[in-house]
Amino acid sequence: MFRFFIVWLSSAVALAITVRMVQGYFMDDVRAVLIATVAIGFLNGSFAVMLHHVTSHMGSLTFGLSLLVFNGLLILAASRFVPGFNVNGWHPIAWGALVLAVLETLVRSVLRD
Repeated sequence: MFRFFIVWLSSAVALAITVRMVQGYFMDDVRAVLIATVAIGFLNGSFAVMLHHVTSHMGSLTFGLSLLVFNGLLILAASRFVPGFNVNGWHPIAWGALVLAVLETLVRSVLRD
């Protein structure tokens, strides 16, 4: 349970850094980022397995860029459902998905130990 809390909190920090780094992301407060992190995690857990099976060949053909598009769509969906967390435009979604993927990869490599 403690590890789950640490992963969730570190993902929220990664999302907050993404909001600060990428123009077009807006958050009202820390609570909005925490809820958005839960929403992105829930959407990822709900649809990721199904979509990864469907798009697995596309991922290898596009060198993983389809996963960035998928993550961008998750961020867009979370911004529609979470009050206080907004993303305006496709460019911020694309850059945000890239920044968030890099940050979460760094976090997961640190937390792996």
